[in-house]
Amino acid sequence: MQRVVDLLVAPSTEDLGGTQEKIQEQVDKMTLPPGISVRYRGAVASMQKSFASFGFGLSLAVILLYLVMVAQFRSFLDPLIIMFAVPMGLIGVIWTLWLTGTTLNIESFMGIIVMVGIVVSNSILLVDFANERRRQGQELRRAAIESARIRMRPILMTALATVAGLMPIAMKLGEGSEASAPLARAAVGGLIVSTFLTLFLVPCVYEYFYRRLEGDALPPRIVED
Repeated sequence: MQRVVDLLVAPSTEDLGGTQEKIQEQVDKMTLPPGISVRYRGAVASMQKSFASFGFGLSLAVILLYLVMVAQFRSFLDPLIIMFAVPMGLIGVIWTLWLTGTTLNIESFMGIIVMVGIVVSNSILLVDFANERRRQGQELRRAAIESARIRMRPILMTALATVAGLMPIAMKLGEGSEASAPLARAAVGGLIVSTFLTLFLVPCVYEYFYRRLEGDALPPRIVED
């Protein structure tokens, strides 16, 4: 048995994390007597637990995605090149959330997971097409350029269709869309930035790694049993 003092706080805004941060700043300034501790319960504890779970889930999803691609491509290098598109999407997510004044919450994390899946699929199109052209005897740089030029249309179609579908939710135009607005904004911002950066970055990274590690040799042809 121990004495407990409950202090109930009702945030005046939707930013629960900002409220908890301000409270923590004041607690840090206090000199607590021995045996006295401060614990957060209620919505704050649930938020921290959910953030930890989603952070672990996102990391696990990226790792499993990489391992699946290693098995499919039978290479450790190609999946690594493909994963370079993920940080480009995170740049768009951060800028979009900052410009729209949206907090990083559970819905935002879900939007990041959606964005990662689409961005990786677009990057797979580029790397797989470049590998196919090199197996046909095309020079390394030419294959990288052709992959971006030819695969640009399906990549843009996928990204634009997703952005157009999520834009009404991101702008809170539909009834009840306020709750899902952070998800849509994170996905839209990540897709817009990553789509254009991926078309330039992935071919460049592809040529750089293969020229440094393998020269201009063709990737080994996979023979089906």
